[in-house]
Amino acid sequence: MNLLARILALLVAAEHVYILVLEMFFWNKPAGLKAFNLTQELADATTVLAANQGLYNGFLAAGLVWGVFSRQRPVVIFFLGCVIVAGVFGAATATPKILLVQALPGLIALAAVLLGRRQA
Repeated sequence: MNLLARILALLVAAEHVYILVLEMFFWNKPAGLKAFNLTQELADATTVLAANQGLYNGFLAAGLVWGVFSRQRPVVIFFLGCVIVAGVFGAATATPKILLVQALPGLIALAAVLLGRRQA
């Protein structure tokens, strides 16, 4: 993977760490309410579900970091594919905004990985 591909994959990982923090720790706080356009009642009722969701975002981030730093291109491709699928599913089932916020950055990073030069 070239440097650009690694940087883009790490930016996607950083985004998912940010989502993890929002979902696990700030879901029913002002930052989470604003980010996810929630009412306090809905956020309070779904806090445990959001924490679980956040944990999965952390797994996506961890996989990307692992793939980039171990220089295992197939691992990065797999986890970027998971990010894209999660973004498309989220856009179809929750809000179309997720397509731009999650799937598009994953797709751009994946394109960079697939189009970039292979390096050991």
